[in-house]
Amino acid sequence: MNQVSRAHWGGRFAFILAAAGSAIGLGNIWKFPYMTGHNGGGAFVLVYLFCIAVVGLPILIAEIYIGKEAQENAVRAFDHFDKKNSPWGKIGIWGIVSSLMLLAFYSVVGGWVMNYEFQAISNQLLTKSDDILTNYLGELITHQPLTQLIWHTVFMGCTVGIVAKGVSKGIERWTKILMPVLFILLGFLLVYSFFLDGFGQSLQFLFFPDFSKLTWSAILEAVGHSFFTLSIGMGVMIAYGSYLQPSESAISTGIIITLLDTLIALVAGIIIFAVVFSFDQSPSAGPGLMFVTLPLLFKQIPGAWIITNAFFILVTFAAISSSISLLEVAVSYASEEKNWSRPKAAWGIGIATWAVGILCAFPELTIIAGKNMFDTLDIATSKVMFPLGGILMSLFFGWIVMPKSIDRFAKATNPLTAYGLMWVTRIVAPLSVGIMLFKGVKEMLGM
Repeated sequence: MNQVSRAHWGGRFAFILAAAGSAIGLGNIWKFPYMTGHNGGGAFVLVYLFCIAVVGLPILIAEIYIGKEAQENAVRAFDHFDKKNSPWGKIGIWGIVSSLMLLAFYSVVGGWVMNYEFQAISNQLLTKSDDILTNYLGELITHQPLTQLIWHTVFMGCTVGIVAKGVSKGIERWTKILMPVLFILLGFLLVYSFFLDGFGQSLQFLFFPDFSKLTWSAILEAVGHSFFTLSIGMGVMIAYGSYLQPSESAISTGIIITLLDTLIALVAGIIIFAVVFSFDQSPSAGPGLMFVTLPLLFKQIPGAWIITNAFFILVTFAAISSSISLLEVAVSYASEEKNWSRPKAAWGIGIATWAVGILCAFPELTIIAGKNMFDTLDIATSKVMFPLGGILMSLFFGWIVMPKSIDRFAKATNPLTAYGLMWVTRIVAPLSVGIMLFKGVKEMLGM
């Protein structure tokens, strides 16, 4: 594609907001807190932070660098460093398929969040009895497929509508609205949680590790989530990085995005556990922590309606900012390689993905090893496809890209950082993610 006509972010700040929006999603506000609660708190957090630094950040830098240097989509970018129609480009195809598989069921979860927000803003959520509220999500999933489909459609419609408008008028414009509001809401909830009785206990739980509670399973989960939370292994950051000017630094922008993503996850954990501990509840409620435990507890705190709405608007915005990046990686490829107009690519791919998502609304449909479509796509993407994509991406960067770029990295930073990045992406990151991949394949096959 002609680089002169290629869309670009309005500036580095716009890219950081968009990339942070991709990384900051349900994984930060829903998954990280319940995984931390399930795995004993501070020790898990410490391992997670270590994994972010040695696995997540290097691969994130690699993807941003590949995208911004090539100024091409997630498939064609590999040709820039290897040869025309490079076989490494299959990593990009793999990433596009896996990102759309994730979006198919992610949109269903986004629909749950939107439904909860609708119930909250209409004051129906907090007026439900405790028994009904406790079983509400389960009832929604198992007995209300039409409600799920409606909100799945609304969520996907919002996602497609934003991506169809393009990089500057769609993604950049909306992330400049969504992300600041998300930060403001999160700050408001953090200040509010400071005055709850469980605030101190929340800090102790998250930041004072008890290594007796740390298991090998928890360590593997920390590796997996550190990888998943940064939106790496699916070509998203290559696509977003390709809209950066080549003069921008992949290392500094990668570090800023990682710090923002990690900070949001930790703040979300502080807020959620402050509420949980204020009412002497267990932090190990699992996936139901956000959809069951928190609504029950929100009913009992001052300003319940305001807090509940602020929380679910926050989660909704985080979900949408991630979903648009999942669709964008496929749309950029289709519009550049297949010469589709952006609206045609966005709506065509979006409708196809929406159709797959419909199957996720019917939990009784089993696919592999007794698992339904939702669970199959979840395990296949987060525990198999993304890790494999990340391993290949890391190897490509460490063995193909870095030998040609080592002097540039050394001048931009220092030789120690440059060679450290090269060997981490060559050896450390692939081995770490490989262990997680092995575990994921076993889980998907029911072994």
